[in-house]
Amino acid sequence: MEVKKLEKFLKVRKEPDFRFKQICKAIFKDSIDLFSEISTVSKELRGQLEEELKILPFKKSRVLVSKNKDALKALLELEDGELIETVLMAPKEGHWSACVSTQVGCALGCVFCATGKGGLKRDLSTDEITSQVLFWKQYLRKNKISGQFLNIVYMGMGEPFLNWKNVKESLEILIDERFFDFGRRNIAVSTAGILPGMEAFAKDFPQVNLALSLHFADDEKRDLYMPINKKYNLSDLKAFLQNYFKTNTRKVFIEYILLAGINDSAEDALRLALFLKSIGKMQMLHVNLIRYNSVKGAFKASSRETAQRFKEDLKQEKVHCTIRKSLGDDIQGACGQLAGKNRE
Repeated sequence: MEVKKLEKFLKVRKEPDFRFKQICKAIFKDSIDLFSEISTVSKELRGQLEEELKILPFKKSRVLVSKNKDALKALLELEDGELIETVLMAPKEGHWSACVSTQVGCALGCVFCATGKGGLKRDLSTDEITSQVLFWKQYLRKNKISGQFLNIVYMGMGEPFLNWKNVKESLEILIDERFFDFGRRNIAVSTAGILPGMEAFAKDFPQVNLALSLHFADDEKRDLYMPINKKYNLSDLKAFLQNYFKTNTRKVFIEYILLAGINDSAEDALRLALFLKSIGKMQMLHVNLIRYNSVKGAFKASSRETAQRFKEDLKQEKVHCTIRKSLGDDIQGACGQLAGKNRE
């Protein structure tokens, strides 16, 4: 829902200020998906709203539900026909978290990522980003799914800090008490390491969580599999984090996808531990180990045994780490899988 358009619409019609609050409450808090269902405004105004504004800037193409019903993945068709994905997960029963996309495709070209295979199509607008959250709020209500919608993670299709203007505006809307009213500490933004965006984010949103998709702790491998490392390498990321911790007391999450035979050896674990120790502030760093969600190609997920061994190797080096619970394997849970398949 484009709040600026709504505000302008109501001002042109000389509606009282409280009307904006009534409509926003109905849409963002009560998750009403049709203007006609907003009982707090007149029938005439509801009709005008239906004619001139849209609550969602896309239509649902598909929603897949995992067999355990703890992960859902939606394929959404934007008004220009492009497709994006968003995921809703419950790592704990009844505790829902949404993973949202920020771009159609991605320009970074990480070779193990399904999203990057098609390149970048365009940035998502502020409304297209926030409406993914609104979509899931509506879905939970309409399908009478119990639980609390607690967290939002910018970890879907695209690189958030290459669409910083719209990502920034979307964060402002998500935390605004007039709209979604999410707590800052319940939101995380994940990046492959775009330093200018990370610096702007740290300044503007010091209480929002930062997640760094590291995946490799040596420049040679990171250059090979994540081309962005050629521009912002491990030394650059280290310097940023050291500076970040001078003024910020929020933990930073280090995302590490385990790829069989590529970055999951004991040597890789030691290399990762040494890199994190070189940053200092070990208590402020937490590693999320993620078993790769396989897509077509040469990459395979590390075994559960290998992942557990990698975790133990890190713990021996005093690195705080967890293996993220795997959700959505049976619904093409990796970013870009469903959209890519739909395009084939």
